Order: sequence, then structure tokens, then C-alpha cells
Amino acid sequence: IEANVKAELLKLGFSLSVASLATSEAIRYYRKQPASKRGKMIADCLNQAKRWAKRAAKNKY
Repeated sequence: IEANVKAELLKLGFSLSVASLATSEAIRYYRKQPASKRGKMIADCLNQAKRWAKRAAKNKY
């Protein structure tokens, strides 16, 4: 999950530092969540990371 989320964020144009922090948030989200619908966990983690990265990019991390 970590590699996939970080690669997608970098492809979307976020800086390495923002992508790393957002990936950590996605992993934290993954560990807290109960099982989601089949095949949806990576998508859920990616959405969580994108939300966090957009907020972080506005704050210029």
C-alpha cells in the first residue's frame, strides 16, 4: 500500500516530502480501519492520502 500510494501522489505532482507525509497518514488510516469492501482498501487509503496532501500543500510543508 505504501509504495502504491506514494507513487500515485508523486505522479499527481506532489513533492516528495508531502507525498511521504501523506503516505504515513494513509498507512495510519489503513491500520485504524476495519475491513472495507473487497478491493477498496487501496482506493480508500489513496483518497485519504490525497486529502491530506492537498491540505499539506496549501500549508507549504
